[in-house]
Amino acid sequence: MTLPVDLETDAARLRALMAEDLAVRGVLDDPAWRAAVESVPRHRFVPGFYLPADERNGQGLTVWQPVTAALDHGRWLAAAYSDTTLITQFDGDEPDWEHPAERHGGAPTSSSTLPSLVVRMWADADVREGHTVLEIGTGTGYSTALACERLGSAGVTSIEVDPHRLERAASALHGCGYAPTLAVADGLYGYWPEAPFDRIVAACSFRAVPQTLVAQTRPGGKILLTLSGWLYGYARVLLTVAGDGTAEGRLLGGTVSFMSARTHAAPAFGNPAHWAAGLPVRPRVARHAPERITAATEEAFHLRFLVQSAVPDAQLTAVGDVVHLVDVVTGSAAMLAPDGDGGWWVREGGQVRLWENVERLIDVYDAAGRPGPETFTLCVHDGGQHLRQPQVPCLPLPAP
Repeated sequence: MTLPVDLETDAARLRALMAEDLAVRGVLDDPAWRAAVESVPRHRFVPGFYLPADERNGQGLTVWQPVTAALDHGRWLAAAYSDTTLITQFDGDEPDWEHPAERHGGAPTSSSTLPSLVVRMWADADVREGHTVLEIGTGTGYSTALACERLGSAGVTSIEVDPHRLERAASALHGCGYAPTLAVADGLYGYWPEAPFDRIVAACSFRAVPQTLVAQTRPGGKILLTLSGWLYGYARVLLTVAGDGTAEGRLLGGTVSFMSARTHAAPAFGNPAHWAAGLPVRPRVARHAPERITAATEEAFHLRFLVQSAVPDAQLTAVGDVVHLVDVVTGSAAMLAPDGDGGWWVREGGQVRLWENVERLIDVYDAAGRPGPETFTLCVHDGGQHLRQPQVPCLPLPAP
């Protein structure tokens, strides 16, 4: 499609401003990646998206406003060249961008990741000229386009589990002159037809590193992905694959999160009140408050990820001041409520004492001096996957 000259001129100006801002912030210090950001027209990959309204609705749900060029050209173009994640899909349903509707609540299932994180991921994976790369999660195709601009289309393979998303991304990529290898595929299994790869970069999160990704990476190659769990704790890891099929690497710092791979998404668990009804009536005093893992701090973000190793199948939700932990695998549950004096009561039952396990891990973490994510190493081998830290006992991760 031919676009108006003034649109292309305005877009080029906004791209240059965005690149300059990222460079000033220290995100874009590689001239080759900066050239890619200045060249790739992000607006062609996001013809429509949702932005949150300033206020929630009467039920406390986020109000998502559709943004397209037809609805508000200025807002659409400015947002396309802002360092913002743009939500493009909820609950797996592809919007009708000809007649988009406002949404109240919903779970985002596809987006155009904020440009600073996209560039950071490619840079953290140490992607360089001559590398063959597998991108897991094509999404809108913007990140794919940056890789093609830097490496050439022949070196880039990108897979997406949602065929509608991939169709739109493919159209935008081809319209901009890029021709990477694209396929509808589940990132859990990589993409054998184009393997082996020098680099694998995932734009979704996994509960554990899929062994297939290790098998599809050349010895000495690297895998960058985000680990997450049903408690929505996250950690990025950069693994180097050895010739014997094992992989090892350190966790990377920073509060970065991605949507879960759809096959690793948390299951629905029903009504928390139903779970709480079966718990013992007599509570005990909680040694640690739930804020240790729910506070809006980098330490709580990191600790929540570690806690998932202790209760890998638990999910957490709050109803008013009451916090519920639910484990659909074992049938276990815990409920924490404030005691009115700054402390917390806990009631728990089932095969696994969920909050007791959480407290034990927090005790070990505190005794070790609250080590940061960069001090942990992830080891992947045929027998499992483990987090290691000199002062913290080995933490197994859930099986992929």
